[in-house]
Amino acid sequence: MYLAIGTGLSVFYAVVLGASATVFTTVFPLIAPILTTSGATGGMLVFTNDRLKGVLEYLIAYGVTPRRIFANVVLSSLVLATVVVAATMAGGVGVYLLLGHHLTTFLVLALTLYSVPMGYADVAFTVIIGMYWTSLSSPRTGMSSPLGLLPLVGVATPGLVLIAAVAVGSSEAVTIALGAVLLLVVIVLGLIRAVDRLMPRERFLSPA
Repeated sequence: MYLAIGTGLSVFYAVVLGASATVFTTVFPLIAPILTTSGATGGMLVFTNDRLKGVLEYLIAYGVTPRRIFANVVLSSLVLATVVVAATMAGGVGVYLLLGHHLTTFLVLALTLYSVPMGYADVAFTVIIGMYWTSLSSPRTGMSSPLGLLPLVGVATPGLVLIAAVAVGSSEAVTIALGAVLLLVVIVLGLIRAVDRLMPRERFLSPA
């Protein structure tokens, strides 16, 4: 349900933006990562439910390491991101082309060098932060829950990258964007690697 709603909303916004050539080429590449994240973080909610129901406790008792659990959730979220990216790009670019507009070099580069890579990196970063947050916190509602935290992380990350890119100017914008993607990937891999050391197994016990 989470994937369906997120993908549906992402495609809707992409189609609406695709109706205008100017808006699509300037706005869509910037918000595409946010749309991807909004539809691909359902795996994080599965992680939270499994923790509350004691599933993670059961898996760890049978030898599954916390690092493997974290890595699997991130990987499943990236698979979900692929569904969202494919549907969103098909919807937005499809409408854009059907209305007689042509793909420009800027649009292609913006989508391939920023929108898609940042979408995947933002999903992985948002999910790993959400898993750490929910594992370290006891409350289940409000900002202490992944549902309360994840939208802020998912929007803030590409938002800060855009602010930095605008601040340095167009000449360095691509470098900033690619550097941000690489930094997020390094952080995600580092946090996955550090799970077994930073997160005591007691953190995965069901609080119920």
